[in-house]
Parts: sequence; C-alpha cells; structure tokens
Amino acid sequence: MPVASPETYLANLNPAQREAVLHTEGPLLVIAGAGSGKTRVLTHRVAHLISALGVKPNEILAITFTNKAAGEMRERLTSMLGPVARAIWILTFHSACGRILRAEAERLGYRSNFTIYDSADQVRLVKQCLEELDKDPKRFVPRGIHAQISNAKNLLLTPALYAERVASFYDQTVAEVYALYQKRLHDSNAVDFDDMLMLTVEVLERFPEARARWQKAFRYVLVDEYQDTNHAQYRFLQILGEHHHNVCAVGDPDQSIYAFRGADIRNILEFERDFPETRTIALEQNYRSTNAILESANAVIARNSERKEKRLWSELGDGDPVRVVEVEDENAEARYVASQIAALVEEGYSGSEIAIFYRMNAQSRQIEQTLRLSQIDYQVIGGPRFYERAEVKDAIAYLQVLDNPTDAISLLRIANRPRRAIGDTTLSRLIAYAEAHGISLHAALGHPEEAGLAKPAVKAVTGLKNLLDSLRSAAQELEVPELIQEVLDRTGTVEAYEAERTIEARGRIENLEAFVDGAREYQQQAQEPTLGSYLQEISLFSAQDELDDVEVSNVTLMTIHNAKGLEFRAVFIVGVEEEIFPSSRSIEEQGIEEERRLFYVGITRAEERLVLTHASSRLLWGRTTHNLPSRFLDELPSGQVERERLRAASWRNYGTPAQTRDLQPKTDHPALSTGDSVRHGTLGEGVVTRLEAGGLVTVRFAADGSERKLMLDYAPLEKIA
Repeated sequence: MPVASPETYLANLNPAQREAVLHTEGPLLVIAGAGSGKTRVLTHRVAHLISALGVKPNEILAITFTNKAAGEMRERLTSMLGPVARAIWILTFHSACGRILRAEAERLGYRSNFTIYDSADQVRLVKQCLEELDKDPKRFVPRGIHAQISNAKNLLLTPALYAERVASFYDQTVAEVYALYQKRLHDSNAVDFDDMLMLTVEVLERFPEARARWQKAFRYVLVDEYQDTNHAQYRFLQILGEHHHNVCAVGDPDQSIYAFRGADIRNILEFERDFPETRTIALEQNYRSTNAILESANAVIARNSERKEKRLWSELGDGDPVRVVEVEDENAEARYVASQIAALVEEGYSGSEIAIFYRMNAQSRQIEQTLRLSQIDYQVIGGPRFYERAEVKDAIAYLQVLDNPTDAISLLRIANRPRRAIGDTTLSRLIAYAEAHGISLHAALGHPEEAGLAKPAVKAVTGLKNLLDSLRSAAQELEVPELIQEVLDRTGTVEAYEAERTIEARGRIENLEAFVDGAREYQQQAQEPTLGSYLQEISLFSAQDELDDVEVSNVTLMTIHNAKGLEFRAVFIVGVEEEIFPSSRSIEEQGIEEERRLFYVGITRAEERLVLTHASSRLLWGRTTHNLPSRFLDELPSGQVERERLRAASWRNYGTPAQTRDLQPKTDHPALSTGDSVRHGTLGEGVVTRLEAGGLVTVRFAADGSERKLMLDYAPLEKIA
C-alpha cells in the first residue's frame, strides 16, 4: 500500500489545520475548539512526519486518554500509511508508561514481569493493610483511603513526601496505610495503575541513562486532550520533550472539566512557559454546530479568565435559536422534554440523535419515569438506569425484606450491606440450617447458635435480626418515604458512604436522596399508598428496562461529564438553576469557572437544536427548592436565544404547550431595604430579610414561613407601604 502523499492528505485541511500539520519542529500548542477536527490534525501530522520528513514510525509517541481513541487513531493512520503505522507508539499514558517501566523495572527493584493490580485488588490490599495496622475499616473505609493514595500518586507524592504533609488524624492514617500498601505491592512484584505513571517518572528522574535513552528514542511526542493531564502526566511529557523539544500538545482549556480526577488546567495554560519558543495555533472553525449554538457557547465561556482566546464559528449557518424554557417544577420539565422529543421524532429525528444532559445522576429519576410513561425508549450512559444502581437496589432490597420476610434473595443481598461482619461462610451455614429445618432464611436468623456460628458471627446475625424486626415495626407506622429514610439512617448506609470521602460515594448519596424524593411523589399521587404497592410500581419500571435493550434508536441520558467527546442533532440540558448548575458545592468552593466550562461542553455537543430548561420549584434532596435560574443563562447572547415561560394550565396530555414570552426584565421594580413588607403576585405577603448584589432579594413569606431568593428584575414584587 503506497504511503499517502502530502498533496493528498493536505488537500482536505483548512488553513489553521494545515499550519498545525506543517509546523513540525519545536514545541507546538494547538488550541482545538469543540468540533474543530483535532483528531484529523493529529493523524495528518503523524502521516506528514513519516511520509514527507522520513521520520521512523517508532520515533513517534502519540498519547491519547482512552484505548478507544488510540484505536481510532491507529486505524486512520493505517488507512493513510499502510502497515508502517503499526510501529508508531499510539498508546494511552498508562500503556506507554507500562512499556517503559517493564524495560526499566529492575532499576527500582521490580522484575519486568510485574503484576498490575486492578481496582478491586487495590482496594482489597488497602483493607489488608488497615487490618494489619489495627485500623477500623468502618471508620477508615478502604475505598476512601485508596482514593487518597491515588491522589497522592498523581501528584508524585511518595509515602515519605505524603507523611510530611499530614494535617489531621485521618491524613496520618492514610500516610501509614500508604507506606505499608506500597511495601506490600513491592513485596508482591506488583504495581497499581497510578504506579505506572509515578514509577516511570521516578525512573526518568533518578537514572540519567534511562532518561537519555527514552528522550532520544522519541523525536516527536504528540498528546491529545492535554487540558486533562494531571501532574504526573505533565511531568512525564516534560521529561520526554527536554532533548528534541518536539512536543505537540492538542487540547482546549475551555473543555477542562476533570479537576476532581486530578486534571490541572495550568498544564495547558502554562505550556508556553514550560516549553519556550512554542508556536500556538487556534482551531476555530467548527464542523458540528450551527452559529446560534456556537455564539451562545462563545458568549458564556468568554466570562472565564482561565482560558486561551478563541472564537468558534461555522459555515453551517445560524440555524434555530437556542431555547431557554422556564417550567413549573421537575415534573413539568420532564413532560415538556418528553413532548419535545416526540415532536422531533415526528420531524424525522431518530431517538439516537437526541440527548438529555443533567448535572448529576440523581436528576435522571423523574426524566426516566416520564419517558417510560410516554413510551420513549432511552439509554443511560455512564451508569445503570436509576432503579438498577447498586445503592438504590440495596435500599429496595431492604424494603422487600420488610414487606416479605421470606424473600431470601433480597435478604442475602443486604445481609452484609453495609458491612457488618456477616460473610459468605456465615450465610452458607444459615442457608443450610434453614433448609434442614424447613424454615425461611429470615427465620434462621433467630437461631445463630444452632446453625453452628462462632460468637462474633452470632453477635452480627443477632444484630441484623433485631434491626430488621425493629424496622418492620416502624413500617407499620411510617409512610413509605419516611420508612426509606429510616432504613437509610438506621442501617448506616449513608454514614458508610460518607465515610468513603470519595466523589463516587457522594453521587451514591445523592441517588439515595433522589430515591426518597420519588417515594414522596408516589405517596402524594397514589390513591392507597402502601409499601407493597410502591415496590410493585418500581419493580414494573425495572422489568420494563429489560425490554429496551432490543431498541437501536434510543434517546440518550447522561451527565455532562460523560457527554464530552460526543455530539447529537438535538440536546436538552435540564435543571439549569443556581445550586444545581452551577452546583452548590462549586459555588462554595470557588469552582465557578470549571462549572462554566462544563456548561460550555454541554452546549457544544448540540448540532442543530439546543434547549435549556429551569424550574420555578424542584423537589430535590428531600426538600422543595425555589432556585434562581442559573447565572449562565444570563450570559447567553440575546440575539440568538428565545426565552419562554410555560404556564402550568397549558399542559394537556403531553401536547405542545402554549408559550408566552413574558420574561423581559422590569425597569420599575421597587427600591427595597431589609425589613420592608412586600407582596408577591402568587406567593402573597412577606418581609425582606436580605439584599444582595446583582438585584437579588430574599423574602420570608407569611403563608408558609419559607424564605425564597428572588430576582428583582423579574419577580412580581410590590412594596407595601
């Protein structure tokens, strides 16, 4: 197969892309806007180095973040260059470091055939270390301790360096476990995923001959998604580029959304400082979206200070305006989105061309329920459907045991969740006893000694039986949502997740709070609410899930974090409200710029249609909130956006809602001071308790005693003399 000629592969590049391909010598920073063809630039640059400059394939290291991306790049280059493409190092960070580390392992006292522990092995080893140090794994949850160790390794902090930074008793425990964990790994000739980076950097820093070998080996280094690199990855690339200086970084600071994983936006913002004489090229032509969508994205992201200047544009025309829609509550929001999806399908859209994004997984519950009722097939990306999530299934299993004590499957699921020292051996003996005596597993819980259990197991099983008996009594008195909350509290489920101190655990807690919210809705809507009927209702939803797998045209639901790198003809972003998007945590921790980047990523996934919804009130985390529309909505350009408010009375059988455009700001709002009495058009009379910059006013209303934050420019408030 002939190698592609420059005339062939340069012909389909725009001027900025061509410049990035042809500028081969010295450091290069490519600021690649969303949908601007960065993968094309990377592959064409590699092809140019080989076919036009005669660079040997094994002298090129191309780093991607996922195996899928590496495979796609390898496939494209094979089609352009033929078999020679196989010799190019097209790898993820971990794969590249793994190759280098196996060649250099003996320098660090490892053998080249070291084992790579997976996530489960790593957590299991942390648990063993905790036990060896006589630390309580309930207080110091192994998964949470491992997350701290992983963060330390990403920052290139060895056990000794981490110990120097100890600032609390918890940190001290992490330091002790980290030191023992690393020793046990070494004793087993094993490494974890983070070691593959940290140990490779250690080899390159400590051993000059190894450093020189690998610096000379790679004349050209290319890295994709540079904005997502952590400190260890940054240091690895910096070392490799010291000799030839031919480091090409491709990325977009405006799409840096993984700080919680250790990504450091400074790596791309300070690239020119780290690599002197850098040439910087911006890819601004977008091949995905209409200009109405791109202008909205440009206007929002321009508010950030941590960025590289660029402005996306397209040859696809203006297209439909971006729509900002205010709805009454989360139920109206879900119904509206469902009705709009139905209308799009009638227009000829495929379900697979439509996506619904949300800030956090817990928001999907109401959307999923309404899509089911509307008979709209969907798939959830980045996690199972709401009622199939492990933490939700655990909670359901508890309820099923309370409703039906003979349900052995559910009892087996929750017997040791959260952990209470009831292992497989204990359960096997209880099952054998139940079968031998013709009784249920639940009944066998009352005979632990007769089942031949040791004293610690007897205590644990007796504790479980007493807990279930007590909760069953509570079930006779409590409504379903209160019972679920009681189960979560008394079983220690939420406490166990809180002890993990991980992002994942926080998400699980939010999902459980959303589960309680769903039970509250059931309690309000059911004619005769009972625990049994509630379990039947959600089990029918779960059973229906299995039927959806045969569908090939499903609407996609996902968090915006999971949407990065994808594109859809139509996108709905729901819950665009203060304290949801941006999240309350980001507001507290000064993370607004990353939240704005996340919003930018969501906007730029849309090709033709973009709808942003916010609700006047929302049941979330066990309470009804009245959040303001997100500040990001105020940052959208007026010329490319239509704003609508949907009246509750306009809804009939999910039909097309009547629309009113009555969201224009007022110019005659009253001058208010703290303590003034006011009257709201729908909420009644109240007293001003707080005034804030930007026209925000907090009012305590007399009718229900609630305090609500309102925007003077829009709220129907009048001052009472």
